[in-house]
Amino acid sequence: MRTRVLGVLWLLFGFTSMVAGQDAGAMSYASPGTSKFVNLPVLPACMTVAVQRGDPSKEPSVLLLKFKTGCAVPWHWHTAGESLIVVSGTGKAEMKGGKPMAMKPGDYAYLPGKSIHQFTAVTNVMMFDLPDGAFDIHYVDASGNEIPPDKVLKSPTGAKAPVAKPVKAQ
Repeated sequence: MRTRVLGVLWLLFGFTSMVAGQDAGAMSYASPGTSKFVNLPVLPACMTVAVQRGDPSKEPSVLLLKFKTGCAVPWHWHTAGESLIVVSGTGKAEMKGGKPMAMKPGDYAYLPGKSIHQFTAVTNVMMFDLPDGAFDIHYVDASGNEIPPDKVLKSPTGAKAPVAKPVKAQ
């Protein structure tokens, strides 16, 4: 399953060659206005991703994420740790067994690798995600058992899961 998820991410992040090919000694610049945001089949349809630097299928990278109001990334974990920095909007980050944390512009959160967590956008959110290594995602059920993305991202009727109802930040 991990190989399949990494393979899909590798194909979808193929457009990163322009960013990944930059000279490591040169300044990098990316603007949200000119960034190419895409939907990924392993992530909810209510969010989009733009690679700002690096190749997320192979190495640490800088990803810019956009979430629609109410968008939720269900319980999951990543092999690498990740740093989240909110640029705009408000959301709620939660680690399994922990207290939900309201996040607003300027807030930073670090999620250790293999820690089960979820994120919900209270309003439209733009945030940076800086994974410590190659980006992957492993969804889990209520018992913590890994489940395929299509089981979590689709409703029983086969349609994409609806956007979650907005929750009030605490």
